[in-house]
Amino acid sequence: GAADVVLAITRGGTIPATLLCEIMERRTLLTASVMLYNDAGSRFYGLDQPSILHFPEDILLRGRNVLIVDDVWDSGRTALVVRERCRRAQAASVQVAVLHYKPTASLSGERPDFYVNQTQQWVVYPWERLAPTADQDKAGENTPDPIQA
Repeated sequence: GAADVVLAITRGGTIPATLLCEIMERRTLLTASVMLYNDAGSRFYGLDQPSILHFPEDILLRGRNVLIVDDVWDSGRTALVVRERCRRAQAASVQVAVLHYKPTASLSGERPDFYVNQTQQWVVYPWERLAPTADQDKAGENTPDPIQA
């Protein structure tokens, strides 16, 4: 069904989620704070899997149609961890929307339900304060020049 709860993955999904709430005329905007990378684009303390720092109470998701929103689906790990947590909270349905999807970087073979563009490049959004240099990408390898979103 149509989403009645929008769940933003902080920080990248916060602004897109707010805009979607305006467009969809939804008031229920929740946040999930998940850590995998630091502001420079490096793994946070060497984490291999996302760490959930904050998540809404199950009662806020139970029986609801949840739309998870993030800026980019790179490996997909962050969105998949949040989606699984929503399912454990017994959400009626869970879908994922992102601005940019990187199909060759996705580790699971899964993809977001909704995305605006596909890319293989590092994406720099207008609301980001710090942008990694090309050699500080998430895999620790050189990447093509970043694109301005």
